Parts: sequence; structure tokens; C-alpha cells
Amino acid sequence: MAQRDPPPTEEGWYVFHDLRTIDWDAWREATARERERAVEEGVDYLESVTGVDDDEGDSAVFSVVGHKADLMVVHLRPTLDDMNALERRFEGTAFAEFTERATSYVSVTEASGYTERARDYFDGEVDEDSSLAQYIQARLHPDLPDGGYVCFYPMSKRRDPEYNWYDLPFDERAEHMDRHGDIGRSYGGKVSQIISGSVGLDDWEWGITLFGDDLTDVKDLLYEMRFDPSSSKFAEFGQFYVGRQFPPADLEALLAGEPVPTDEDAGGDDAAGDSAVAAELDALGVDVDAPAGAHGLVLRSDADAEAVREEVDGLRGNFEHYDTHVLTEVREDDDGTAIVSVWETGSAADTARGFLEELPGVTGATAGPLGEGADDGDGDEATTAEEEAAGIRDELADHDIYAGKPHGEDVYALTLYSEADPEELQAEVDDLSDGFDRYDTHVKTAVYEAEGTNAAVASIWETESAADTASDFLADLPGIVRQAGDDGDDAFGTMGMFYTVKPEHREEFVEKFGTVGDVLAEMDGHRETHLYANREDENDMFIASRWDSKEDAMEFFRSDAFGDTVDWGRDVLADRPRHVFLA
Repeated sequence: MAQRDPPPTEEGWYVFHDLRTIDWDAWREATARERERAVEEGVDYLESVTGVDDDEGDSAVFSVVGHKADLMVVHLRPTLDDMNALERRFEGTAFAEFTERATSYVSVTEASGYTERARDYFDGEVDEDSSLAQYIQARLHPDLPDGGYVCFYPMSKRRDPEYNWYDLPFDERAEHMDRHGDIGRSYGGKVSQIISGSVGLDDWEWGITLFGDDLTDVKDLLYEMRFDPSSSKFAEFGQFYVGRQFPPADLEALLAGEPVPTDEDAGGDDAAGDSAVAAELDALGVDVDAPAGAHGLVLRSDADAEAVREEVDGLRGNFEHYDTHVLTEVREDDDGTAIVSVWETGSAADTARGFLEELPGVTGATAGPLGEGADDGDGDEATTAEEEAAGIRDELADHDIYAGKPHGEDVYALTLYSEADPEELQAEVDDLSDGFDRYDTHVKTAVYEAEGTNAAVASIWETESAADTASDFLADLPGIVRQAGDDGDDAFGTMGMFYTVKPEHREEFVEKFGTVGDVLAEMDGHRETHLYANREDENDMFIASRWDSKEDAMEFFRSDAFGDTVDWGRDVLADRPRHVFLA
């Protein structure tokens, strides 16, 4: 018998489903301090793995319903080594001591070439900017949803004497897969999926992870597929696991028996997204008869409208395969080119956004619900980020601790100033730092000195919750005072962090700071600027400035002097600088 042709495949990120049961007897018998530490380290771990850059993968945690497990953490990462490290890191937490692994599953995202068009992609005959290429890349490097329900199960194709999938001719298998895919596409916007291959990696051949805002949509999809021969004749299934996604910060609520996510009905961001996207649609003259729960996208592009329109026409052909698509079109106004896309559900809009953001010249996007009853709105992302940053700043301001997140970074910076003797302060900080080092989320904590002003303590953490916890200890350090130059509560501060200077260029760097200081002294709204050096590593520095307002500070950052300094710094710094805004 002739050997059958396998379809071409392409693999993307590795997928690890880690399912855990909680030892409730041990949890009840634990002391309050043991439970507190377990929750703290569990939250720190989960927040650190869910806060990675888009090109490094993603993670999410789910509360599992039923006897098979209590928790499921889903990881997506570029390499299997990354997964192994994540697994070991979790086992090192105090929370892991209260869990037992129910099961786990290892796989890798996969796209296969059963259709003629897909085979063109695998043969290199499709432009990498095409909608098909973008779709396949989205399958290989997927985003995990920000909420909703999950259904995970493994499956294999049968190899029975009567129904052997691998003995079917290629064309017959392709026909089955095409019909199977049509069923799945009819649920677009209601159910999203991650298909991952596990031949040679685990006991089954594929892992299927389905996401939706309503689990009955998942049930309806799978029920309909059961009647398709690709399932009824040729598929075998493992155990099913269903649950609800929740934010890592809700771990304590979960362990206390409270419903999670705890803030499901808050609705604050939805309102912001509603007003922002609705206002943009009105300004563009878009009149759309959208159902309750519909979500809109408005993306701005600095490219020529006709060029964008041509690309959008190609995307629209794909979008119209989905029942949840309402409209997608290009408009022009005084601000340039705008792409408008409206969908019946937030999850469908999120999926479309991934494609639309790849259009030529896109500079930003506004997304959110369009009317009453809408849910899962994104709101304005910049506003949300500012509100989150302001939250921790406001909480710590009473302790004279400045806090913020460096632009483009996944770490949190805490800085306080002390009039205590630097050696006495160093001894206190050394003790704290030794304790902080027990946590994987701790980056560093050090004492810095600057000429003519008080000493400073900077503490860097990978998660906001860890930084918040550390602030309780830092607030007890001796002699805490407000930063020099801060003469009122309305000041705006910036901090250049991570100035790791090459040793041979240290003196040159200090001289350059003096030159920039002269420029700063002449600028409106500038109060004070100091160059701080780590007492234990003179090449580790930061620059702290205080301004009358954010506008004054931004005027400096837009200046030629600052731009020239940044260009010059590339040659003398061991790493690029980052900035924290500490208003």
C-alpha cells in the first residue's frame, strides 16, 4: 500500500497546560502567616508570568469547575526551555506546597496545509503581509483572552481497522477538514480556539483550547461537530476541563470561596471605552445600526487613504465570513485616514483588531462597546495605563514614596529619600534586600547618593503587587523625607532609571550630566535635578528631576538637547535608559 501524504505544518509557540488540585486540608491547617505567604508568592508568580511582552508569549490562570482540578494555568512561550523554567519557578513558591498536580499537557501551536490556499503559504507563494499569512501567524502566536470561560481537552485521530484517519487519501482528509472548519468558522466571534499539536510530545495528538463568554456556545459548537464525520468516525477525545479565567490578584478570593473574578460587574473601563469610541464614530459620520453588546474599533493611519482602502477591501472579504461582523470601512477627516470596524461581540472585535493594526501607517486605536449592554470593552488603553499607574502612586504618596512603571518596561520602581546617615541607611537596606532576594519578582534594592541632597533608596520589582508589598517595609526606613525640589503636592517628577555606565566612560557621563544640567536650569518649570550613584556600584546611576507640571517636563524631553544626549548615551551606556514618570 502506498504511503499517504501528510499535510505540511508550521509550528509556533509551545503550550503548557498545568492543572492543579488544592490540598484543602493542608490549607485549613496552615497558620495565617503561612497562608499569607503562600498567597503573596502565588500572586507574585502568576502576575509575573501574565505580564510578559507580546513577542515572549502569554499566560492565563483559570478556576476549574469539577473534581478533576481546581486551577489551570495556560502558558504560551517560544521555547520548551521557557516552559521548563516556568514550571520550576512555580514549584519554588510557598503556594505550590498547597497544590498537587492533577495532570498537565505539553504541545505546540500548529497550522496545517490542507487547503490549496494554505499550501500556497507553505510553498512560499503568499506575501507575508497578506491576510492569510497574518491569520496563520495569529494561530501560531495567539493572544490569550482577558476574561471569559475556557474548555480544554486532548484528542487524537482514530487508527482503527475500519476508521483509520491516516490511511485516507489526502484529498479525502482535506475535504473532511474543510467541512470541519466551516462549522468552526460559523462560531467566529463567539468561540475562539488554540489548536496545538502534541504528536511525540504528549499522550494524545492535539490539544484543543476553546474560549468564549458563554460556555453554551462551546457546547453548541462541539455538539454540532459531533455529527460531522471528521469527529463521529475519526476522532477520539480525552478528559474535558472547563473553568473561568480570573486575574492573579484574585487568588486569595478564590481560596476563600468567593466568586472570581471579583470585579466582574465593576464596569468602569466599559464606560470609558463607550464614550471614546462612540465619540469617534460620531465625529467620522458613521451611522451604524449595531445590536446591544456590539463593539467598535477606530484606528488612525498616517498612510494614504486609497492605499489603506485597498488593503481593507481584502480584509473585509475575510471578515464577512463571520456572522458577528457588522461593518468595516475607511473614512477620511481633518486628522487623516481612519479605519472603522464594528462587531457584535468584544472577542470578535479583539480578533479583528490584530489584523487591522497591521495595516499601513496605523498609529493608534480606540476600542470599546457602542451601547448599553455591551461588555468586555477595551476603553482607551493610554488612559487605563495612566489610571493604573496613578493608583499605586496615590497609595504610596502619604509615605513619601514615589512609584511608577518605566515606559515600555514590565517592572515597577519605588524611590524614597532619607535624611538619615547614608551608612546607617545602607545597613537597614541591606537587611531588607536580603529578605527581598527570596522573591523571584525582586530585581534590586539599593542606596544612592547625590551631591548636595539627601540619599535615595530605589527598589525595582517585576510586578505591581510585589512593589506594593515592598513599600510597606521601605516606609519604615529611617528619616524619610520628600524629594528635593518638591515644594508642593502638584509637582511632577521624572526619573531616568537603569543608567548603567561603561566604567571607562563614567567621568565623561558625569561631565555630560553637568552640561545637561545647565540646559535644565534655563528651562521653564524646572525645580531640581540630581545625579545619583549606587553606593556599592558607582556605575549604576539614576537621574531624578522635579518640575512644576508634566507639560514642562515633556517640553524638555522633546528638546534637541535631550535628543542629542540620548544619541550620545548609546556609546557610553551598557544598556538603554528608561524613564519613570512619578507625578
